[in-house]
Amino acid sequence: MKIVKYFNDRVKKLTIFDLKLSQGAAMALMLVIVKLVPSILILNIWWFVGIAIILVVRPAYAFFIKA
Repeated sequence: MKIVKYFNDRVKKLTIFDLKLSQGAAMALMLVIVKLVPSILILNIWWFVGIAIILVVRPAYAFFIKA
C-alpha cells in the first residue's frame, strides 16, 4: 500500500489545470493510436505527437520534479 500512498501524495500536488492538461495529453495520445490505423484520420500524425508533448510538460513537471 506504500505505492498507493506515494501516488496519492504526488497527485495532490496537481492543480485542476494540470489535470485538464493531462486529459488533453491522453486524448492526443488516443488520436496518435487511432492515426496508426490507416484511413481513419487525414491529419499528419506529428501534429498529434506535438500536441501530446506540449500538454504533458507541466503536469509531468509537477508530478515528477516539483518537491
